[in-house]
Amino acid sequence: MARLNRALERQKRHRRIRKQVIGSSERPRLCITKTLHHLYAQVIDDSAGRTLAQASTLDPGLRADGKGPNAKTAVRVAALLSERAGQAGVRAVVFDRGGHPYHGVVSAFAEECRKGGLEF
Repeated sequence: MARLNRALERQKRHRRIRKQVIGSSERPRLCITKTLHHLYAQVIDDSAGRTLAQASTLDPGLRADGKGPNAKTAVRVAALLSERAGQAGVRAVVFDRGGHPYHGVVSAFAEECRKGGLEF
């Protein structure tokens, strides 16, 4: 039996999701990327090829939260991204979880984005 490669399986799920999840100028794509040390989120208009807003654990205000993307840091990144997206005039988005399962950090991020005013 072949050995399971988690990164490869996640990439396959992400490609499968991206076939259907496409951002437009009316409803841009909210993309979340998670690594072992950081959490990145972007609001992307795929039709124009532009990033409208972004936030990550590398931002100066969030950098001192500790190691790894946990639910606490996901909430803070989501609040910052919701604020920046609101300033860019974005209210409705399409959520792209990046092939990650919808629980833990990803679900905490999504719920806080909804509380911050983003609709998806």
